Amino acid sequence: MTRPVVVRVLALLAAGAVALACGLGEAGAPPEEDPPASSRSTEDGTMTAEEFKSDIQDAKSSAESYWADRFEQSGERFRPVRQVVPYTRDGEVDCGGEPVPRNNAVYCPDGDFIAYDINFAVAAFQKVGDAFLYYLLGHEYAHAIQARLGIEHRLTIDHELQADCMAGAYLGDSVKAKTLSVDDGDLDEFQRGLLAVGDDPSVPWFTPGAHGTAEQRTESFFLGYEKSLAACDLN
Repeated sequence: MTRPVVVRVLALLAAGAVALACGLGEAGAPPEEDPPASSRSTEDGTMTAEEFKSDIQDAKSSAESYWADRFEQSGERFRPVRQVVPYTRDGEVDCGGEPVPRNNAVYCPDGDFIAYDINFAVAAFQKVGDAFLYYLLGHEYAHAIQARLGIEHRLTIDHELQADCMAGAYLGDSVKAKTLSVDDGDLDEFQRGLLAVGDDPSVPWFTPGAHGTAEQRTESFFLGYEKSLAACDLN
């Protein structure tokens, strides 16, 4: 990256719109493709397909650079995620023979790739700006790091909340290092966005696939953002 990236943090996503998950098993991923040419919005400035593609790449690169630095500091060899791929249809991407549904993003450890529904990502990009893409890639890259470190949890919710914390650490540390920047008021907007993506309080915490309530996800993210990886049980 040749300049700081202004992260316009998440705002007003529809409740339950994001299912950020860690895929399992052997996978087959489609080739890279460009976003729809109609990617344009007036809600958060003018947004084109070229800007979307650039922001996806910047989000991937900044997460990759952050974790490469962390691994180097600990004397460990870093291996970046093999591929980040878009998809448009249910089952277009599979992970271990399990089709990845629309309106989703996953990290698949066996295939070592991140996949995201491009139509879903473009719609969020148009409505709320590029912060969505940084959070999306940051959370899924955290799952890749968990896999590289051999981190496992008995309960899905613990795995997901740690990934939220790690995404917060990546963004917070990057802001402190001035490789990313935020505008005034962005953190408040980010908090409102996190409140929209939590599980319904009626979802039991031990349910497979549970990600945590809005309060839990917000707390985990901002612990990482403010206190770095030590808050995520990582150093």
